[in-house]
Formats: sequence, C-alpha cells, structure tokens
Amino acid sequence: MTRGARLYFASGSGLRAVPLIDRDVSNLDAVMKLLSQGPSSAEQREGLTTLIQGVSGYAVTGDGPRVTVRLEGPYWAAERDQATGQLVCTLASFQSVREAEVRADDVEVTVRPGEGPTLGPLRCAEFLGR
Repeated sequence: MTRGARLYFASGSGLRAVPLIDRDVSNLDAVMKLLSQGPSSAEQREGLTTLIQGVSGYAVTGDGPRVTVRLEGPYWAAERDQATGQLVCTLASFQSVREAEVRADDVEVTVRPGEGPTLGPLRCAEFLGR
C-alpha cells in the first residue's frame, strides 16, 4: 500500500484505491460517511462502486496500529468480502495518515457489531490482489 489518505472502492477486478486530493477528513467516523457516499461520477464511469451503504449507528476509534469499528446493530457483510475489504483498507489508510509512525500495512481493523460475532483483527493485505 502507498502512503496518503485513500478510499478503497469495489470493482469487477477487486479493490481499487482512490487518493483523496480535494477532501479534508478530520476523523475516522467521517471516513465511514465518505465510503457510504461512494465514488464520484468519473470514478463510477471507471467501474468503481461502494458496497458500504446506509451505514448508521457506529463509532470508529484508532490507537496506533489498531482501529475498532463499533456498530449498534449487526454487521452487513461477510468477513472476507469486498465490502469488508473496502472498510479495512480505507480505515488502515486513514489511520496511517493520522498517526505518521504507523504503516498502513501494519494496521489491524476489528469490527464489533452490536449483534453477532466480532470480525478481525483484519489487515488490508488480506483483501488486495484477489
């Protein structure tokens, strides 16, 4: 993974990173909102989409190489699918920007739903190159 804040979107060939050039994101909660808004029109024409939609009732915290997503309800995707990869890779990217000493490759993301089993910790590398 390269440095810099990136959103990861789903495509027919797997996850693709999109650098954030014109958006200022101050916290990890805002990242979830950006993911649910999806790619720009130009990015959609390139075949990108988001599988993270209509997310509400969550809190995201990061400390060093660990990020935790707490959901009020159940988690909406499987542990190893592109939706989870979007979430994990994007949060890893942003956490490495927030804490410069942390490499995105080292970030572990855990999803703790209000209902159902905990997912993770998961690393972005588990979802790339599929």
